[in-house]
Amino acid sequence: MTATDALFIFGLIILAILAWLFIPVWMIKRNVPKVIKIFEKKNAIGPENAKTIEELGLKPKSMLQRMFSRRDYKPKALDFLIQANVVQIKEDGKVFITEETARNRDNLLQFKFFKRKQ
Repeated sequence: MTATDALFIFGLIILAILAWLFIPVWMIKRNVPKVIKIFEKKNAIGPENAKTIEELGLKPKSMLQRMFSRRDYKPKALDFLIQANVVQIKEDGKVFITEETARNRDNLLQFKFFKRKQ
């Protein structure tokens, strides 16, 4: 094995690691607007209109379903929005977005909404 071959293999390994790290982040970022649109379409705006994750169609697939279908990042995007306090959870487990979030959707889609509040 020459030095060029070793360098090529090393480059492929680095590229694979970077893809493994950044593709899921990119896919989650890509699915955030889709999740927000689902909340708007199902009218899950405000605590009085809260819906369950199943009603919104955002329940993670079972292991068997995942084996025979494409990977769905919408449940991960929902988890991200919950952690960012964009999606609120009621005591009974139902989720909703606030009217402010629905109004500021353009800022949310540019991830300006996720800056820490002082």
